[in-house]
Amino acid sequence: MTRDPWKFTGLAALAVSLIASTSGVMAQNAKVSNATVAFLMPDQASTRYEEHDYPGFKAEMEKLCPTCKVLYQNADANVARQQQQFNSAISQGAKVIVMDPVDSTAAASLVKQAQSQGIKVIAYDRPVPDAKADFYVSFDNEAIGKAIADSLVQHLKSTNATAANGTGVLEINGSPTDAAAGLIKKGIHAGLDGSGYPILSEFDTPEWAPPKAQQWASGQVTRFGKNILGVVTANDGTAGGAIAAFKAAGVNPVPPVTGNDATIAALQLIIAGDQYNTISKPSEIVAAAAANVAVQFLAGETPKPEATLFNTPSKLFVPAVITAQNLKAEIIDKKINTAEQLCSGRYAEGCKKLGMTN
Repeated sequence: MTRDPWKFTGLAALAVSLIASTSGVMAQNAKVSNATVAFLMPDQASTRYEEHDYPGFKAEMEKLCPTCKVLYQNADANVARQQQQFNSAISQGAKVIVMDPVDSTAAASLVKQAQSQGIKVIAYDRPVPDAKADFYVSFDNEAIGKAIADSLVQHLKSTNATAANGTGVLEINGSPTDAAAGLIKKGIHAGLDGSGYPILSEFDTPEWAPPKAQQWASGQVTRFGKNILGVVTANDGTAGGAIAAFKAAGVNPVPPVTGNDATIAALQLIIAGDQYNTISKPSEIVAAAAANVAVQFLAGETPKPEATLFNTPSKLFVPAVITAQNLKAEIIDKKINTAEQLCSGRYAEGCKKLGMTN
């Protein structure tokens, strides 16, 4: 894996890059019209696809190609359903298919099928290691895994938590069929290896399902009890499952738990003190970048990559780690979410303590 040394580290840089890219695409590709593009997402376990990814992609496509048609489908974690949706997109005349695969291995045949018919495939969020997609757009998943693990390690050290007498951390990864989950897992191991905090036990969560993460975590709480210093989880859904397991077992306070996606539920758990961190990665940014790439393909252009991953030209964004200390600055002040969305009910007092409300 090779990357351009220039990294996006904040939303301002992301926005500037995207504005420049968008203006260039609009100038070059005014001739693109009446084309069909498919946007195929993998599941509904995370709310991000309906609330952020699709709206962001659709909005950018409307700016770049007002007469283009966007076909949107969500496979609800069903491999066969995604294959049907993929075939349907082809039959409806899609010239570019943006796909976040349910199963990264199974998706290889879909990529090859489309390319054999002259259709471009943009791998989105999750790569397709066994087939060279025409482009890959995502946040840097390996960097995400390392960032959340590094953040937890730094927190444990700052609180003088020592790994002795069988203590350590739990690791809850994403779906074993998701190549992006594998990259996050690789990053987590890079952050934990040599940290002084051993991994007590590790679990790959089928379909990223929070109830399965909770069930596994419950068994580990029974097994390791107070020897659990913290939990590195690969996204906010599995983090919520782990936190629920500790609470059901009467563990208070809950050991620090990491997350990823900055869902409203996770941000509220951070406000309440139940979750330690998450990753802010506004999906609209990546969705808009995918739309830019799609329009360039429609115009017969070759999009310029900034990295190469699995032999695929790629654009990888690096997001921010969110904890209670910077939640206001990174989420509220940057208008990703509002205090009104996060601070109702039992979260009101926590928001006041963090300076988010008066």
